[in-house]
Amino acid sequence: MQLTARPTGTPVTATYWMSHAWLGTHVEPGVTLDVAGGRIAGVRTGIDAPPPGATALRGLTLPGLANTHSHAFHRALRSTVQVGSGTFWTWRELMYRAASRLTPDTYFDLARATYAEMALAGITSVGEFHYLHHAPGGTPYDNPNAMGEALIAAAGEAGIRITLLDTAYLAAGFGERPNRHQLRFSDTTADAWAERASLLKGGDHALIGAAIHSVRAVPAGQLATVVRWAEERGAPLHVHLSEQTAENDACLTAHGRTPTRLLADHGVLGPRTTGIHNTHLTAEDIELLGNSGTGTCMCPTTERDLADGIGPAAALQRAGSPLSLGSDSHAVIDLFEEARAMELNERLRTHVRGHWTAAALLRAASADGHAALGRPDAGTLEPGAPADLTTVALDSVRTAGPAPRLAAEAAVFAASAADVRHTVVAGRHVVRDGRHTLVEDVPSALAEAIAALHG
Repeated sequence: MQLTARPTGTPVTATYWMSHAWLGTHVEPGVTLDVAGGRIAGVRTGIDAPPPGATALRGLTLPGLANTHSHAFHRALRSTVQVGSGTFWTWRELMYRAASRLTPDTYFDLARATYAEMALAGITSVGEFHYLHHAPGGTPYDNPNAMGEALIAAAGEAGIRITLLDTAYLAAGFGERPNRHQLRFSDTTADAWAERASLLKGGDHALIGAAIHSVRAVPAGQLATVVRWAEERGAPLHVHLSEQTAENDACLTAHGRTPTRLLADHGVLGPRTTGIHNTHLTAEDIELLGNSGTGTCMCPTTERDLADGIGPAAALQRAGSPLSLGSDSHAVIDLFEEARAMELNERLRTHVRGHWTAAALLRAASADGHAALGRPDAGTLEPGAPADLTTVALDSVRTAGPAPRLAAEAAVFAASAADVRHTVVAGRHVVRDGRHTLVEDVPSALAEAIAALHG
């Protein structure tokens, strides 16, 4: 088989030979992939050995993974928040403390290292849910988007794509002014948020989207402003939704309806919208999300780390809500762990195995995640798609043994981020043989960036 969609006059700039490739429905041995203009120009199967000049990718090559939900600065909390006990709300106080120490320069350093860790984990695109906008006390920087631009630059230097989901975060709760920590997050009104966010510019590796932090953080009367901003730009719109039962209770008290119903009543739901977590939902909530085509991003490692609960992912998907995955607070950065955790959580809930196939879980970790980030053409190894791919070793202690036809099952149910050998973004080899080609020493970069916040 040979599939070709090379742009006229665009030369092939790279050819990759994959010992095994995931083609959406099956594992195919011996595949070459040509790159032209940063996109896949041709795919050929039945190639037993690397052609002259081709770069060999040995293992299972998948479409690049999409990390749909990230808070980059939460990477500084890893392990330090595992001392003692508490709830989401006590964890939040530690998060505020870390946020208070960041500047545009230190945020760039931390985000660059965090995004490099993502590249090492096979992630080629991240959705950064960005609400840390201003200086301590809420004073805007001279460049009002200094923090967001630091994140965009950090992703570029780490070699991955970013959808900066600039977040409206205006209140501490229903009818409550921002507390001293949240002053950094707040633009005071949705109109002021829209004015600032409109100054952001994307690029080859960066898209600009919008986010509503939550129904408790954006007054109901101002939701429409954020929705309109996203609609005018055809941009993705994300929102934390029903992560905690306390939020549901407060919304019912303030508005007499659930957060999902409140969002529906104010025009927030729809195919370009993704609800993050969607954990504590009623049957009506699930129907509203599914019927509107609103997506669901599950973040299982964070949801279990924060003791949030297990969201109704299977019911949401049956209702019509596309599923994607995120590492959120970065307790770990491992999309294979997120994918299998979604399945294993559902097994614990139902006492039944096999709710999603490996193929379905890979789609949540790639194509549906990219679509939620405004890149519906990504997440496949087909001509015309972005040349974003990742290769997982099939000979590690975790993945060795299964027949090659079961390589997708090995990747989803046994592999970890440590098994990623190669990551390619727009045809460029960002991770080669397990080493980042742009950030020389990622562990040291992480350690130095985090130490700077605790010094």
